[in-house]
Amino acid sequence: LADMVGASLEVMKTDSQRMRGDRPFVFTQLKTAEGLNVVMDFLVHEGMLSSPHKV
Repeated sequence: LADMVGASLEVMKTDSQRMRGDRPFVFTQLKTAEGLNVVMDFLVHEGMLSSPHKV
């Protein structure tokens, strides 16, 4: 989406780091599932959910 709207992923990363500090963030590409396992693992661990099958 960033390319389609003229957004810079590097600027988004810098902004995220500045605003979130030490808190986690991850870029995802759900069309290809890039980053999805990171999000799922975080939800399972932090939300104390049962572990789903890996994508």
